[in-house]
Amino acid sequence: MSGVQIITVEPGEGDQRLDRWLRRRFPHVGQGRIEKMCRKGELRVDGARAKPATRLEEGQQVRVPPLPAEGEKPLVHKPRVSDADARMIQACVIHRDDHVIVLNKPAGLAVQGGSGQSRHVDGLSEALRFGFDENPRLVHRLDKDTSGVLVLARTREAATRLTAAFRHRNTRKIYWALVAGVPTPYLGEIKTGLVKAPGHGARGEGEKMNVVHLNDIDSTPGAKRAHTYYATLYRVAGRASWVAMEPVTGRTHQLRAHMAGIGHPIIGDGKYGGSGQENLGDGWGAQLGGIISKKLHLHARSLSFEHPGTRKVVTYTAPLPEHMQQSWETFGWTEDLAADDPFAELM
Repeated sequence: MSGVQIITVEPGEGDQRLDRWLRRRFPHVGQGRIEKMCRKGELRVDGARAKPATRLEEGQQVRVPPLPAEGEKPLVHKPRVSDADARMIQACVIHRDDHVIVLNKPAGLAVQGGSGQSRHVDGLSEALRFGFDENPRLVHRLDKDTSGVLVLARTREAATRLTAAFRHRNTRKIYWALVAGVPTPYLGEIKTGLVKAPGHGARGEGEKMNVVHLNDIDSTPGAKRAHTYYATLYRVAGRASWVAMEPVTGRTHQLRAHMAGIGHPIIGDGKYGGSGQENLGDGWGAQLGGIISKKLHLHARSLSFEHPGTRKVVTYTAPLPEHMQQSWETFGWTEDLAADDPFAELM
């Protein structure tokens, strides 16, 4: 075991999570050990207790408690990425250069590990090195059941720039969804507060976001403002609609909670639209029945941001996942029917 170490965060190491910073310096130390050190207060930043997600700044001092030597058996075994998983995640790449990798993340694949999540993009990132010495880094998130554009940074500098861009909302995201009923007006915006409701599992599983009226935000502990643009593109009588959405803020489950909040939950969204309720034409119910898939119909269609290498604004677009393609074909829709910017009238 090593002794207690006080390590200064060096130039170029700032603006990254404490757990990732520690794993890069001590790759043999598992995530479980890091979380335990934080819970016990053994891992500290500038003398204060810290969480794994605490973001470090250059010049800060991190107290690291005694760690097992590199030759000792690690507490958490990190399995090697299987050949099948490597082929799968590499097939998701829609763009790659020296600064970024852009994926079309499959629905059902988590972005990061968590309760019960052993297979996720972060854990598969070793297969996305493509000759680089380090794994690409996550700079934003998508829900497990949401498909579409996900960007990873290939260098620390790119990660710093992209993380700042997402944090300061200097990016533009457009999502596509199939929703119950027909939102009216066809083009509009949703402004509410969102507050987290506790889950029912032992570790908070099943937690969801509750919509809070704007007038009640200040008096509701934990509520945060949430803002979404939406555009109704095509409809199937009164039963369902193809909707484009652009989140102005980036709250947890924002699009799902907002669409359900106006009475038009996303098809397949059992958490916010009722898991067993079928849409009978009244604009409610998260399932359409028949041959329409029960999977979540929410897709991150495009993402625009300033490229960390060229400093030019780029846009990457991801085709629909198979279950949404099948639903689109059922309704006679094709991807090219949608305008590149369905929100031009609102801007």
